[in-house]
Amino acid sequence: MTTPSLLILPGDGIGPEVMAEVRKVIDWYGAKRGLAFDVTEDLVGGAAYDAHGVPLTDETMAKAQEVDAVLLGAVGGPQYDTLDFSVKPERGLLRLRKEMDLYANLRPAQCFDALADFSSLKRDVVAGLDIMIVRELTSGIYFGEPRGIIREGNERVGINTQRYTESQIARIARSAFELARKRNNKVCSMEKANVMESGILWRDVVTEIHDAEYPDVALSHMYADAGGMQLCRWPKQFDVIVTDNLFGDLLSDVAAMLTGSLGMLPSASLGAPMENGRPKAMYEPVHGSAPDIAGQGKANPIACILSFAMALRYSFDEGAEADRLEGAIETVLASGLRTADLMGPDGGTPASTTEMGDAVLAALNASL
Repeated sequence: MTTPSLLILPGDGIGPEVMAEVRKVIDWYGAKRGLAFDVTEDLVGGAAYDAHGVPLTDETMAKAQEVDAVLLGAVGGPQYDTLDFSVKPERGLLRLRKEMDLYANLRPAQCFDALADFSSLKRDVVAGLDIMIVRELTSGIYFGEPRGIIREGNERVGINTQRYTESQIARIARSAFELARKRNNKVCSMEKANVMESGILWRDVVTEIHDAEYPDVALSHMYADAGGMQLCRWPKQFDVIVTDNLFGDLLSDVAAMLTGSLGMLPSASLGAPMENGRPKAMYEPVHGSAPDIAGQGKANPIACILSFAMALRYSFDEGAEADRLEGAIETVLASGLRTADLMGPDGGTPASTTEMGDAVLAALNASL
């Protein structure tokens, strides 16, 4: 059997720090569970620009196309703010998503019981929360043409185009329905069909796919702005939310804060199956590069570790081992250990990035 391959791209800011803790977890699975991975590491974002003058080299892009999964830390930093748009660190991330055709972005919002009081919402609103936002990632207003800044008369005009084809909507709808079948069999599709033609098409195609292929899944529709309100009012009414690129970007950040900290949230970006049957995939924490705390040992590695748990589940069919890793994290949090972002009014035991990673390893050992 071929050893599964991983490309690790730590990136910028706190990326290398949190990824170092993930590397320890990967090594643990090889040593203790017989799950060995062929791991290579390369540069992305500002780190790649500093070394090569581009945020992602063609060679690294080729590696990403060949491996079973990519693990990415974070990109960006204030030192890159004045760069031309074409070479900003974020362009490396967008290139990976686009050229790997990672059209389905899975962003879970799960509230661990130990952190239910850390959310700005009441405990009964968020305790036990477990929802999944499926965001279309490679089309829509972020990629549509025409785009740019032009001059009309005496003023400048910024242009971005919202564009979706039936096939683009259909494949993300199928991803959501398939995922719902493995969860609570419920999908809410969000758009703005009341004011946008692309929203009308979105609602029509999602409904057509549902009626023809997934009639067993409960489907509802909601305008995206109302969806944001309902996420804050009673998020546990949802199971799987499917939406477009722009609204998915906004709604997933709203859902992220229901759990209390961006440092807790992973994500998966999935594409079409490769020859081995595994989907092309990239996994990354939702948080950014946090340059203000980089190098200080304050970063929370849990989101990045949970991203590896998602890789175990979605790329390597190791759902039981993903459960083990998530259970270890829940054990650590229940013990009261907290990185700086999780130090709330209930106190807790302060932990550095490395100490949190070591505690997860200890909990994994205890799970054997």
